Amino acid sequence: MNASFQAGIKACLPTVLGYLGIGFSAGIVGRAAGLSPLEIGLMSLLIYAGAAQFIITSLLLLNSPFSAIILTTFIVNSRHLLMSMTLAPRVESRHQLDRFGIGALLTDESFAVAMNTSLKQQIDANFMHGLNLTAYLSWIGSTVLGALIGSWFPDPGRFGLDFALTAMFIGLLYLQFESERSRIALNGLLLVFVFLLLYISMRYLSPELAVLFATMIAASIGVVISRWKSV
Repeated sequence: MNASFQAGIKACLPTVLGYLGIGFSAGIVGRAAGLSPLEIGLMSLLIYAGAAQFIITSLLLLNSPFSAIILTTFIVNSRHLLMSMTLAPRVESRHQLDRFGIGALLTDESFAVAMNTSLKQQIDANFMHGLNLTAYLSWIGSTVLGALIGSWFPDPGRFGLDFALTAMFIGLLYLQFESERSRIALNGLLLVFVFLLLYISMRYLSPELAVLFATMIAASIGVVISRWKSV
């Protein structure tokens, strides 16, 4: 096994517990929406987006039309385009197929891990494949497991499963600050600004659109700061 691929697997391990917790909860919610373990597994295999899968199952419970489900899923997942464009220049890759594979399996967590790693060392396609495939298989396995034995846990909040995603992002945010101590004050101010922007925009937009709007503004500010530093 390629050393860079192994390094990608190792880099993903700290987030695997988060994938397991959230995936398990997603499986439980999917069963509550009337989906079978096979359908939940296929949704994880083909859609592979935690937030979107929770939204889909919630909309199914509300008997929403398929057009609304598809549009909402597209809006929520459109942030992955921004993440892929940001990460692409940091990954050494000569093959277009590698780039397609990396972008197709990129998640919020693997993006954060990859960006943190790229600040310390050069990353290549093999590293990203190891990182992404470990996350992908962990997610599929955990959602199917949640669907199979979810009835044993009628109250997932009792075990803290509902906080797993939040806890994982807090950990990733801490790693981001640790890797850029020289800019911790600037990052802190930017984070506060984004939270305020998200809070205000949710008063006028749907939660999905508010998250997308705040993400695009934060990404734009990040690009401006990076360009300003390189001048």
